[in-house]
Amino acid sequence: MKPWIGRAGVAVALVMRTISPVAAADELSKNDKEMNAAVIKLDFGRTGDGTPIDLYVLTNAKGVVAKITTYGAILTELRVPDRQGKLDDVVLGFDHLAAYLGGHPFFGATTGRVANRIAQGQFTLNGQTYKLAINNGPNSLHGGKKGFDKVVWKAGPVQVKDGVAVKFTYLSPDGEEGYPGNLNVTVVYTLTPDNELRIDYTATTDKDTVVNLTNHSYFNLGGTTPENVLGHELFIAADHYTPVDDTLIPTGEIAPVKGTPLDFTKPAKIGARIGEITSKIGGYDHNYVLHSGGKSLALAARVHEPKSDRVLEVFTTEPGIQLYTGNFLDGKLTGKGGITYGKHHAFCLETQHYPDSINQPNFPSTVLKPGGAYQTTTLFKFSVK
Repeated sequence: MKPWIGRAGVAVALVMRTISPVAAADELSKNDKEMNAAVIKLDFGRTGDGTPIDLYVLTNAKGVVAKITTYGAILTELRVPDRQGKLDDVVLGFDHLAAYLGGHPFFGATTGRVANRIAQGQFTLNGQTYKLAINNGPNSLHGGKKGFDKVVWKAGPVQVKDGVAVKFTYLSPDGEEGYPGNLNVTVVYTLTPDNELRIDYTATTDKDTVVNLTNHSYFNLGGTTPENVLGHELFIAADHYTPVDDTLIPTGEIAPVKGTPLDFTKPAKIGARIGEITSKIGGYDHNYVLHSGGKSLALAARVHEPKSDRVLEVFTTEPGIQLYTGNFLDGKLTGKGGITYGKHHAFCLETQHYPDSINQPNFPSTVLKPGGAYQTTTLFKFSVK
């Protein structure tokens, strides 16, 4: 097995052969002891039309593992240590491709062309109105009926300054799901030696269009457990949020969180005031206006799980972050380890531009023009308290 050497001089094992995902950890343990990071490419099955799907396994010197598949550029597994050094998977998902193909609530997915909601499934750009798929009440959600989470991406390992990485690329053709312009999208997942999973998004277009990408991982820092996340302690670096109507479309107002159950400016348990949210959504599903305003890579949120002492810090260059508490998980999905995913089993922290920004002139713009470049970064850093 010939090692691939990264720019930082890190020896990286790249195995280009078909083995089962379950055998990945065994394969990594057999690597030369001098190798302290690895990328392994696995066969993850085939889609209904026979398209082969790959699974890339990234491992750092501390044993942290991230697995991402070319179907939807989905993060399927993320194994990080607790205070005793025990590794466990902290994201919801499935063991096999068939379950992802069967439909799911965007577990680990790269969502686009526009993440979150667009009111009434339409927007006007340069005087032309574009009609999108209506797939969430009266609105369009996460790119439409076949968003980026349901397409097959091209992928391969790339050299990075710090860590091991895989680059995913996709060309979204003009008119796909109603959006204008040929959009070239690149998503790079990097696992660093410091237990950080960094996601870099870039996109270019040949026609004025809109773009707003995010990762939709569902986290439970307790690991593979039947317990919900209401006891997790959450901090969000935001004094304001964007109120919404009954269909979760922003009203255009930027409102303070102070005095509301949305206030996480000081760490509080997710479940402490969740019952005070009286809307029909049954929990948190709100966009927060971050202090950083998207001007730099800055801390957006921090979560601590008291039993394992795992800590997740989210850094982003985006101006907003959506807190979602798995309100619509209803126990009908069985995931990894045979765990049934019920209400509030996980939380999402989706870094983003605000929902419906294209229809909200006072929100940061999601318009991308030819010659310009969409470029954002989100970093998930794991540690123990």
